[in-house]
Amino acid sequence: MISNLAIIGLINPKSPENVGAVMRAVGCYQANEVLYTGTRYDRAAKFSTDTKSVSQHTPLKGVSSILNSVPEDVSIVCVELALGATPLPQFEHPKRAVYIFGPEDGSIPQEIADKADHVVYVPTVGCMNLAASVNVLLYDRLAKSDAIVTGDELIRSSRDNRNKLRVKSPAME
Repeated sequence: MISNLAIIGLINPKSPENVGAVMRAVGCYQANEVLYTGTRYDRAAKFSTDTKSVSQHTPLKGVSSILNSVPEDVSIVCVELALGATPLPQFEHPKRAVYIFGPEDGSIPQEIADKADHVVYVPTVGCMNLAASVNVLLYDRLAKSDAIVTGDELIRSSRDNRNKLRVKSPAME
């Protein structure tokens, strides 16, 4: 069993570009998999080349039910601008969670929110798009984690090979 588990669940996403950007976020922040429901993404993905290679390292699976597709010991966390939700800065992430996001043009169904262990929201003025919301949520999870990796080796392995920027140290002056 994986002790730290982060699954992203997307309710009927419509845009291959947004799903592609979600997959990039999942890769950057090392979530374990992405599950999605509905048929809109499958129909739209046929006409887009943006997401063809993004799922090489992280599984992207279409499912009929996100809740029925995750292990029982996983906390259900809905991420939505919902009345009564907890602001993300005040939220303590479970070690094992599925984070469920609504569609770009709708919200998480009430019956899913009713089964959630937590409902959180990102305190913004207005709403962010799906991929931006996933990025913020996964960054928040990483920032609050004790497993965060930092330092020059991470920077070297993560940045574009044309990026040679260094911070000037006081000793170099």
